[in-house]
Amino acid sequence: MQPRYRKWFLIWGILIGVFLIRGLLPWMIVWASTPTLGAWGALVASFNSDSGAIQAIESSAPILLIGGGTYLLFLFLHWYFVEPKKYGLIGERVVQRFSIWFFAVASVALTAIVWFALHKQVMMAFGAVIGSTAFFITHGFKSNAEQQEEKLKKKGASDLSKVFYLEVIDSTFSIDSVLGAFAFTFSIPLILIGNGIGALIVRQLTIKGTAQIRKYRYIKNGAMYSIFFLGGIMILESFGMHFPGWVSPSITFLVVGYFFLKSKRAASAAA
Repeated sequence: MQPRYRKWFLIWGILIGVFLIRGLLPWMIVWASTPTLGAWGALVASFNSDSGAIQAIESSAPILLIGGGTYLLFLFLHWYFVEPKKYGLIGERVVQRFSIWFFAVASVALTAIVWFALHKQVMMAFGAVIGSTAFFITHGFKSNAEQQEEKLKKKGASDLSKVFYLEVIDSTFSIDSVLGAFAFTFSIPLILIGNGIGALIVRQLTIKGTAQIRKYRYIKNGAMYSIFFLGGIMILESFGMHFPGWVSPSITFLVVGYFFLKSKRAASAAA
């Protein structure tokens, strides 16, 4: 892309991807999971400490948790079985030889989650189905984007079309980041701050060059395994199991930290 188009995306893309998508999505999720509050009530409840609103959100938390957890679980399973990767743990290479089993494992997992959810609350089962549906919709967008990327790399593709492509990709991954954030907190201001900082850091790394990022060859493995644990915690919490607030961030730091150090050792050995 020409420099002016890169600059346009890195400036306006932040406004669209961070403040619009990542800003509106948490409010819409709270509204959808707590329809009794209404659109305005959900917005107000997201930013104040009204006890009645907080109680309403907490009563709907199992639906949100099981939906987000199912989405994250499917995200991990697709990476584990199907997506190309740098093999960081024993067994990953063997599992990927049976990539077709992703659909069987995902279907069985969804069946089990829905079965147990039906015995607890019907809307929880519906939330799990919504989570799986959201995964396959976003997966469709991502798969289509990968095909479009190959076309855009060819000569003749306009920089404007590349900008639109990047905006679609950014919007799709916004869903991943917002749903993952609910594993840490239900505080919308904290989710907005955390996702905002994350998006700004990613863009700063992009400006500096992706070659620096590629040196950490196992960092995505760490991200995906942490997504697996976060999804599992969300599903278990939806069924009433309680985890202290420090568990999710601690697991994330430990898992990502392990693969970060593994990446640094691999990069040092290659040098």
